Amino acid sequence: MAANEKPASPVVAEATTGSGALERHNNFDLLRLVAALSVIFSHAFLLAEHSQDGDPLMMLTGGQVILGVAGVFAFFTISGYLISQSFETTPSPVVFLAKRALRIFPGLFGCLIVCVFAIGPVVTALPLDEYLARPGTWLFLLRNAVLDTDYNRLPGVEFSPGTVGGVVNGPLWPCEALLYLMLFGLGMCRLMTLPVSLALLTAGIVCLHIDLVDNSFGSALWLLSFFAAGMCLYRLRPLGPRLFAWPWAALALIGLVLSIPAGLFVTAFPLFGSYLVIYVALNRVLPVVRAARLGDLSYGLYIYGWPVEQCVVYASGATAPWWIVFGIAAPVSAALAFLSWHLIEKRCRWHSRAVGRPALAPAAAAGD
Repeated sequence: MAANEKPASPVVAEATTGSGALERHNNFDLLRLVAALSVIFSHAFLLAEHSQDGDPLMMLTGGQVILGVAGVFAFFTISGYLISQSFETTPSPVVFLAKRALRIFPGLFGCLIVCVFAIGPVVTALPLDEYLARPGTWLFLLRNAVLDTDYNRLPGVEFSPGTVGGVVNGPLWPCEALLYLMLFGLGMCRLMTLPVSLALLTAGIVCLHIDLVDNSFGSALWLLSFFAAGMCLYRLRPLGPRLFAWPWAALALIGLVLSIPAGLFVTAFPLFGSYLVIYVALNRVLPVVRAARLGDLSYGLYIYGWPVEQCVVYASGATAPWWIVFGIAAPVSAALAFLSWHLIEKRCRWHSRAVGRPALAPAAAAGD
């Protein structure tokens, strides 16, 4: 799981009130930024030390989960909430799919080009002409461009010894796109209801007890519960302050803490942790941190974090400790994410006025 976390949810950071109006007093941007950095932080242990036993959350939970995976859980919770909103506020299904594709693929293509034509030629042990002539170079580009991410190595590229030493960009995962398509299908069938969302949450929690991370479809099932938790909380949004009240948050925090000695932290997170994520995002008492004032960098941080960290490991001769790897990779990844956002991602966004979908929204709301 650690080498393949998915990530940053490429969604618009807006929340919806019970009345359906857009609620802009939120900290979704901040939480997504923190989650992206947590993934880079945890990967620093894996890539520098080939072990994540020193990860703080791994030690706190007695080896149950690393901090970066918890960040992925938060990402998928936020995605479930905000993509549900996006579907209901987008005027047509075609536009919804276009928005999702334009938010994911342009930035991904840019990252793949950097990996193949900037990082690969520098790190590969092959002569440049041979590197470019190898079919594997172009297969990496083409297969990852269509989210076939099992092909994650480039010819002659080894950043360090070890199992993950040759993985160019481990965190690229298609499972979030699969969950987007699932939500799209539910919406088209008018099944984006609370009962259906609760059923998906239950099914997802069951999947957490099964090893389903060996393929993209299984990975999506493993992460289903967190996405479904966000869907459930979106469906419950008409409760407003009654839903996101501090006594419920206190109980959720207690439940999450008690799950640690019980060895159930991962299983309990969709119920307790996901609630806390949305509670913090929408809490009106907390000040809004303008985490996106320089751009929406969380997606770029996620997709560039791993290859940049691999480059730091390679440049150090695989001797740099985790804190050096993270300390260098985090700002460099942020700079690349800044360029990715302003040169590619922002320019490729679907620019349309968000309006409700009359034919579908009422049917979905009927299940609240």
